Amino acid sequence: MVFEGAKDVMIETLQLGPIGTNAYIVGDPATHRAAIVDPGDEPQRLLAVLARLSLGVDVIVATHAHFDHVGAVRPLVEATGAPFAVFEAELPALEVAADRAALFGITIPAPPAPDRLLREDDVLSMGGGAFRVVHTPGHSPGHMCLLGDGVAFVGDVIFQGSIGRTDLPGGDYDTLIRSIATHILPLPDQTVLYNGHGPATTVGRERRTNPFLVGLNPARPS
Repeated sequence: MVFEGAKDVMIETLQLGPIGTNAYIVGDPATHRAAIVDPGDEPQRLLAVLARLSLGVDVIVATHAHFDHVGAVRPLVEATGAPFAVFEAELPALEVAADRAALFGITIPAPPAPDRLLREDDVLSMGGGAFRVVHTPGHSPGHMCLLGDGVAFVGDVIFQGSIGRTDLPGGDYDTLIRSIATHILPLPDQTVLYNGHGPATTVGRERRTNPFLVGLNPARPS
């Protein structure tokens, strides 16, 4: 679909792999260029959508390096030649992603070394839109969100009616809540949140109804 809050940005959502992780193709219909966000599995499905929409790939980006978000990175890099980007603090998790998958009985190709290490306030061009990188630890140490005009890709920080797990290595509940208060709740209520699992939601909906967030005040970035 074409997201109404970001002019001419096309967002295709695919649920991939045994965990049903959301992957996103963020495309520009005018230039036929795209980004792939969180390709966790089934690279052929993603490539088929790109072919159907006649989109080339400029960048492959992971909000964090848990195996269900990076399992298809290597075959997609090999198929498209696109650079791979991840937040700098997530590099240690990326290096063990395949080993962590094996602990769950899942085999993924080891992700390649990133071509670009992203930092706080970097700007990433995706589908003709500009997305600001913000560091949002708590679910994983180097988790990041990508904030655009009326839309945000939030990985496993926040879901419809819930928040990300904090019982995995590097997770911390208080840190996650602080990330949400600092970077998600200050966004306009109509901002659409594209997350790693389940349906998209909005900031306003989660502010009003999310049991983890009701009454939580937005915080200023430190």
